[in-house]
Amino acid sequence: MRRRTILLVVSLVGALALVSVAFASKPPKPPKPPHGHGHGHHHMYAWHDVATGTTAHFRGLAAISANKAWVAGYTPTGAVVFRTLDRGATWQDVSPAGTPPTLQFRDIEAFDANHAVVMSSGTGPDSQIYRTADGGQTWTLVFQNTEPNAFYDCMTFFNRKVGLAVSDPPDGLKFRIIKTTDGGRTWNIVDSAGMPPALPGEAAFAASGQCLTSNHGHTAWFGSGVAAQARVFTSRNRGRTWTVAPTPLTSGPTMGINALAFKSQRQGLAVGGDFAQPTASPNNFAKTRNGGGTWDLLSGAPAEYRSGATWLNGNTALAVGLSGSDFSRNGGRTWTRFDDGSFDTVDCANPNACWASGANGRVAYLTR
Repeated sequence: MRRRTILLVVSLVGALALVSVAFASKPPKPPKPPHGHGHGHHHMYAWHDVATGTTAHFRGLAAISANKAWVAGYTPTGAVVFRTLDRGATWQDVSPAGTPPTLQFRDIEAFDANHAVVMSSGTGPDSQIYRTADGGQTWTLVFQNTEPNAFYDCMTFFNRKVGLAVSDPPDGLKFRIIKTTDGGRTWNIVDSAGMPPALPGEAAFAASGQCLTSNHGHTAWFGSGVAAQARVFTSRNRGRTWTVAPTPLTSGPTMGINALAFKSQRQGLAVGGDFAQPTASPNNFAKTRNGGGTWDLLSGAPAEYRSGATWLNGNTALAVGLSGSDFSRNGGRTWTRFDDGSFDTVDCANPNACWASGANGRVAYLTR
């Protein structure tokens, strides 16, 4: 804290004498780069890496508590699920047996240490959903996509019973929603009459399990990209009907919204960018104050690809991506870098038991 106090005094008093006294013993530190990407705030938050014992790519993550979490991902030989009950000190491989080697788990939603639903993303039959009620000792295949051009991206649950999953438009015309009302045991296609038309080529990103989110009430949102605009679709009735709004996020074949995170019915963030150019990806953060009706660009955000986002304590936003992690305490206006490593997704068990996961088996919990 000493350096910050000194700088504060200097700026308030503006006395040269103070400057010379304060820095008599050491040269002044260079100014911080913009957006707070320097190292001055590293003490605020940090990721504490844990050893998973695998090099799996964990794009799916479900935080249960400070001690319990699930991660889901894939290896070159198939899909995997891991679970910890002791804050990452040990991990159990609880992967479903006998799954096709082509499966890639991209999202996991867990209700406690025993009940979880995991989804694979892929074209046609490679989009599947499995459910466990015994901590992953046994899994039931509860959904397998039969539409040849469908590709399921993300899931969300409003509560322990009601959940949705979204697929890219199977026919190129409209996004597909499937819904469960029994905790993931059964899934049914939602009538597409309530879904606005998709733009040509429009799709969602199965990067972090966060392209579809809910507020644990009746509202759900999902984000898109690839096409001419990156858009957010909003449903106020748990997926039956949807409205759509454009966002100022850059969109293109490798660009668009990767994650949505809402701290209330009205206030939310959209993050994304270009996964093909993760460190040169401007216009990739936007904010809504009216529940997704309109979106404004956040010009103070890092101009880097971010695939995961969530809210900590209801007021601090976290964003993670291939090139680092950042937090914001002012609704996304400015951001501070606190980690330079790679993550795909981030999740907090209320209010502040946060975990992150990504490639090469990397999993960490948040400390401060």
